[in-house]
Amino acid sequence: MKKTWSPTQESLERLLDWLDSNREEAARKYEIIRFRLIKYFACNGCGDDDDVLADKTIDRVMRKLDLGEIPEPFTGDKTLYFFAFAKNVRQEHFDSRKPREIPPAPVIPEEVEDEDACLTQCVRILGQEDRWLAIEYYRFEKSTKVGHHRKLAEQFGLTLAGLRTRIHRVRERLKPCIEECLERR
Repeated sequence: MKKTWSPTQESLERLLDWLDSNREEAARKYEIIRFRLIKYFACNGCGDDDDVLADKTIDRVMRKLDLGEIPEPFTGDKTLYFFAFAKNVRQEHFDSRKPREIPPAPVIPEEVEDEDACLTQCVRILGQEDRWLAIEYYRFEKSTKVGHHRKLAEQFGLTLAGLRTRIHRVRERLKPCIEECLERR
């Protein structure tokens, strides 16, 4: 039978001591880690649950500390330890989502199917970062896309104009491949 655990004030104190012996520095590190976790979840499609998932990740690290399952002395970047848990929390979040009901498929003209197939094939020529950026850039519509574009620009250290320029360059790299693919069909 699995023992239930919940965070306590002592758990938080232990975590802060683990982060740094100086309480102010420990609190600063905690806030930075929490902010980075929120950003991680927000940028990885977790929607409005980003702060809840960040707290859940921090709770898991606290639990490991409470149970004495973190080797002492811990060497290395402690932030990376949190992100190891964050990957699992993110996956669990996606696994726990109820599958949405799939509406009946609309009738799609053959040319649109060809374009989609060519896009899917050609996007593979992009590096992983550009591929991810292109997919994320076009992920939302209407008013939600503006906020998402701001987050993407911030994540990549760009202005909105810089982000649009980078997406334009990605499209320009894809264009010849897509045109060639469509000619073959």
